[in-house]
Amino acid sequence: MAIYLKDGISVEAAETQDQKVRAIVEGILKNIETSGDSAVREYSEQFDKWSPDSFRLSQEEIDGCYKELDQQVIDDIKFAQEQVGNFARIQRNSMLDVEEETLPGVVLGHKHIPMNSVGCYVPGGKYPLVASAHMSVVTAKVAGVKRVIACAPPFNGEPHPAIVVAMDMAGADEIYCMGGVQAVGAMALGTETIAPVDMIVGPGNAFVAEAKRQLFGRVGIDLFAGPTETLVIADDSVDGELCATDLLGQAEHGPNSPAVLLTNSEQLAKDTMAEVERQLKVLSTGDVAGAAWAEYGQVILCDSYEEMVKVADDLASEHVQVMTKDPEYFLQNMSNYGALFLGPETNVSYGDKVIGTNHTLPTKKAARYTGGLWVGKFLKTSTYQRVTPEASAMVGEYCSRLCAVEGFAGHKEQADIRVRRYGGKG
Repeated sequence: MAIYLKDGISVEAAETQDQKVRAIVEGILKNIETSGDSAVREYSEQFDKWSPDSFRLSQEEIDGCYKELDQQVIDDIKFAQEQVGNFARIQRNSMLDVEEETLPGVVLGHKHIPMNSVGCYVPGGKYPLVASAHMSVVTAKVAGVKRVIACAPPFNGEPHPAIVVAMDMAGADEIYCMGGVQAVGAMALGTETIAPVDMIVGPGNAFVAEAKRQLFGRVGIDLFAGPTETLVIADDSVDGELCATDLLGQAEHGPNSPAVLLTNSEQLAKDTMAEVERQLKVLSTGDVAGAAWAEYGQVILCDSYEEMVKVADDLASEHVQVMTKDPEYFLQNMSNYGALFLGPETNVSYGDKVIGTNHTLPTKKAARYTGGLWVGKFLKTSTYQRVTPEASAMVGEYCSRLCAVEGFAGHKEQADIRVRRYGGKG
């Protein structure tokens, strides 16, 4: 039976926090829908102390951001975007249009159709998450989206040069410097100066995630990607220092980022907890990571790999790092996770920043029913059919009888008229 050597915040306390977030977001979105640009400006001034002449960056402003960066930074962004784009193209090539004659004279098919417009949110208030520009904009463009707009909040009172450059290099058609719920709301609902989009993608804090949840239906969303979660599954083949490093490397995202160690080694569990406390004293982001560990950190001791899989699937964590003697066991047996990182040689940071898999992943147990952002999220798989007169008469007879069973007279007549016209019966 799984034993919790350290537990985090209660479900009830977390729900109370969620309720407060829901109410705040609802008010902001209603105001944006009613007042448009003026509401966006109001919230930008309130939350970001930012009120430029135009939230949309001009080409001159974008070019100026390039001049602020060292060439090495630009080259590194290019490398990361090449990896993300390459994997997205591999994924896109796996998605084939189909067309088959399923019965004599009956042709059925589907096409993968890119969305017309997408809004990409790139977090950047606390940390300038340059990588989120690669993950969303590059992937959307590989999918063939015609209009991709991108938003990121100001950083230290101005657009962050590296984020802007990454958005531009990725192919964003419009770049805006605004953040939070006001950015998501402006892209989804539209304002006097921003045409609305068909879908919103990208990670963010609890407020951004809640805004996407409330807007879902009016626009599409990629998934619910709220505060970062990490689960480290480990046995005695690794040490506490490595486990603690990988837990805190994700806990630093924010004070409400869950970090969980799942192990079958009590000694590793104790070593990791001790290492966490040691590293928090020297980690420059230790105040944030420490708050997350105190409130949301967990250490769970299991008896076997089988039990570890069961607990892990119940947690359905965003990131799952597997550092065991047999990481392939977890790849073959786990079903609920955002992304797997197999073996101590890789880690979540590689996936977050550069290796090519997407870092926008499901949180809050959404991994039970969805994977992360990928090229397929930007494509609609839409079906079509084509039928000969002879096939129409044949299928129509079946359809007519089945419509009668359901009592749908109008549906039945749709079939009957074709039986009469194409079946040689009148």
